[in-house]
Amino acid sequence: MITTDILIIGAGPTGLFAVFEAGLLQMKCHLIDALPQPGGQLAELYPKKPIFDIPGFPEVMAGDLVNNLMEQIKQFQPGFTLGETAETIDKLEDGTFIVTTNKGKKHHAKAVAIAGGLGTFEPRKPLIDNIAAYEEKGVEYFVKDPELFRDKRIVIAGGGDSALDWSIFLSNVASEVTLVHRRNEFRGALDSVEKVQELKKLGKITLITPAEITAIEGKGHVERLTLDCNGIQQILETDYFIPLFGLTPKLGAIANWGLEIEKNAIKVNNALDYQTNIEGIYAIGDVNTYPGKLKLILCGFHEATLMCQSVYNRLNPGKRYVLKYTTVSGVDGFDGTRKEAEKAVVKSIE
Repeated sequence: MITTDILIIGAGPTGLFAVFEAGLLQMKCHLIDALPQPGGQLAELYPKKPIFDIPGFPEVMAGDLVNNLMEQIKQFQPGFTLGETAETIDKLEDGTFIVTTNKGKKHHAKAVAIAGGLGTFEPRKPLIDNIAAYEEKGVEYFVKDPELFRDKRIVIAGGGDSALDWSIFLSNVASEVTLVHRRNEFRGALDSVEKVQELKKLGKITLITPAEITAIEGKGHVERLTLDCNGIQQILETDYFIPLFGLTPKLGAIANWGLEIEKNAIKVNNALDYQTNIEGIYAIGDVNTYPGKLKLILCGFHEATLMCQSVYNRLNPGKRYVLKYTTVSGVDGFDGTRKEAEKAVVKSIE
């Protein structure tokens, strides 16, 4: 049986950063993730996608962010159970937990932090009769490696951030980019909409709205698409069709753990520590919900920090914790005393 202080379910960016914050408090972490490698959606779905809202990084590739987080937590030596899902949870009389995976592996933890992102998910697929026959043969629901589309003709369908962001990014990779959306209005960020309109003016993106792709043709690979634009049909010659209609998230077995669920997300107490209705079980990142919730990576980092503080206080009742800053004592200095930290401040001033 694996034993740890905090068992983190989900090895995405929020779960990984929680390891760092726990490590500063001398708490050990072990992570469970259904994917074969850490990183969550960033590693599995779009490792080459640029992210623009991480503080201190004007732009960082999703895969690089995962690599940086792994490097950051390496010193705290977290454990990983990968390629398995958390199936059941049992709370013991002493307030600790036993979490068992779908493969029967047991984990004993003093606290549990659910950082499962959107949970298990599948892409929402357009209602095209033969689309399954072209999956991975020109139909791609995720952009894992943009180089696949180098100098190719691509058609992207969708009206959200993913469709807009990839249209912008791939306009510098593909030979032709066509963005199709069934409405004239987009759901994505206004800045991205403005960039797409500018690229349209420059001739780097063909924008067709309102319209839908209704059929796919090709011998063993996508060759052409049928476009319906206000009842008028036309043929688009293309090499790849990328429908980006979002994901259908599912909490999986976690939904049966007795947690309070609202719209497929776990309700937490955001006024204090992101704890669920079960003491000792927390939910951080995109998997949780509360008034004013924003599904952003940086919000998950904040939630992970407060969660770790709460777990520390729960595991060390009555023990006074003095907040220190890594800018003063570094990471290694967090196992010292308050007096040592104060000496470091004086020395830095001198």
